[in-house]
Amino acid sequence: MKILYYDCFSGISGDMNLGAMLDLGIEEAYLRQELEKLPLHKEYVLEVTRDERKGITGTKVTVNLLQCHEHNHHHEGEGHRHRNLEDIENIIETSSLSSSVKNLSLAIFMEVAKAEAKIHGKTINEVHFHEVGATDSIVDIVGAAICFDSLKVDKVIFSPLAVGGGFVHCAHGKFPVPAPATTEILKGIPITTGGVEKELTTPTGAAIAKVLGDEFSSEKNFSITKIGYGIGHRDNVIPNVLRVFLAEFETQTQETAKMIECNIDDMNPEIYEYVMQKLLDQGAMDVYMTPIIMKKNRPSVKLSALCCHALAETMTSILLKETTTLGVRSYDVHKDMLDRKIIIVNTEYGDVKVKLGIYNGEVIKFKPEYEDCRKIAEAYNIPLYKLTDIVQSYMSSSLCLK
Repeated sequence: MKILYYDCFSGISGDMNLGAMLDLGIEEAYLRQELEKLPLHKEYVLEVTRDERKGITGTKVTVNLLQCHEHNHHHEGEGHRHRNLEDIENIIETSSLSSSVKNLSLAIFMEVAKAEAKIHGKTINEVHFHEVGATDSIVDIVGAAICFDSLKVDKVIFSPLAVGGGFVHCAHGKFPVPAPATTEILKGIPITTGGVEKELTTPTGAAIAKVLGDEFSSEKNFSITKIGYGIGHRDNVIPNVLRVFLAEFETQTQETAKMIECNIDDMNPEIYEYVMQKLLDQGAMDVYMTPIIMKKNRPSVKLSALCCHALAETMTSILLKETTTLGVRSYDVHKDMLDRKIIIVNTEYGDVKVKLGIYNGEVIKFKPEYEDCRKIAEAYNIPLYKLTDIVQSYMSSSLCLK
């Protein structure tokens, strides 16, 4: 499995991300060629240079705006042209960029639109972007989508994002770091201060992490194949650098998760199904009950919910509100998982999805999806086991399992 890991010890911004991508191996000519598909070429000049921070050398990207010659180095937020979401959608949709790049770019912009709308009490179509409506930030976001699409990775992991400290000047005043829009976007994402009294993660950087990140973890359980450094525009005590790894998982997928549990001995058993389904509907990876014996030999049930770290508060709230427990406990768990892939098997009765379990590139187990088999069995009035046997037979004899 090919992994892209963002080590955000000094935060993330749009220009730092572009620098890291180029330093990682994305061809500068390719990025320029794709960006030229936007109708913005008369508004900016893309400057790519080698630079260093605290002895760390990498690639620095600057979007110089042609309308604002007084700014030698233009950062997110300094552009004076404000656009709304419809303007940005039109710019992207009418370009000749690939559909995957368009969709990813719009998804990133949507995160910022939702944040700005929430803060200002408007609809997403009423919001006029300040920072991300400027040309330089459009280039940063679409450039991020272009680079990511080119890398063809299987998974993206971000470390906790360093956001910085102190205060930042926004369009509507002076606010503590992280800025309001950045704070809204970062809900559910682990953050740290980063030890610097300046803004380290910008709204654009936060939105890129929110959309691209499949997982947020400081653990590095992989083999590094390549490293890229994106140089920022500041000279902080901690190097203003975004470090990005290309890596490979050599065996099964590894990740950390959160286990939320409680012991219950005084609840109507009929309620368990309702609570378990609610936990699953809210994003729990797994929910299960374990019979246990508590003090004074009281029969009891341990109710467990496995979830990602970002959902720990949600799972805890459900258990406290929906059950009779007076408290819950939680702890980190380490997961080793097979890579998984869904394929379609064409049977004489219809298509059935089959989940493959892959270890070191080899399919070592498979399982027909129950719901597909159930629906077909009911539609054709055949025993469920007969249909699963047909799929099992097909998979066992197939030579194209990988």
